[in-house]
Amino acid sequence: MDLPHMAGHLIRRLHQQSTQVFVQRTQAAGFDLTSVQFAALDAIHAHPGTDQARVAEMIAYDRATIGGVIDRLEQKGWIRRVVSERDRRARELSLTPEGKRIHAALLPIVQDLQEDILQPLSQADRARFLKLARQVVRPG
Repeated sequence: MDLPHMAGHLIRRLHQQSTQVFVQRTQAAGFDLTSVQFAALDAIHAHPGTDQARVAEMIAYDRATIGGVIDRLEQKGWIRRVVSERDRRARELSLTPEGKRIHAALLPIVQDLQEDILQPLSQADRARFLKLARQVVRPG
């Protein structure tokens, strides 16, 4: 086996690098959150009133562990949960005013760091990489 040339190994390493860039850039800007927390925040921003199971689906995250992510966002005061009027068992999620402010401040940082993740590649190679990655990644 030639581990450094195996797809799984390279994908894991790319994920490590991506996570490292995310943490460095967001912490440098004064924010304490994970990339999964940002993904959940962004999904709730795009779909206010959704429930946490749908958030997990939208960000391709495990439904069993999304609750912890949602709990941390709620503890930070960035989201609120309210009992759904349609289904009393469900909790609808929305951003608080502080959550909207945080999301707006984070969005340009996260958009900019995308370039850093693929920095060694040319613009054409970045586009090709993203196209190929979308083909490989299976929907939720």
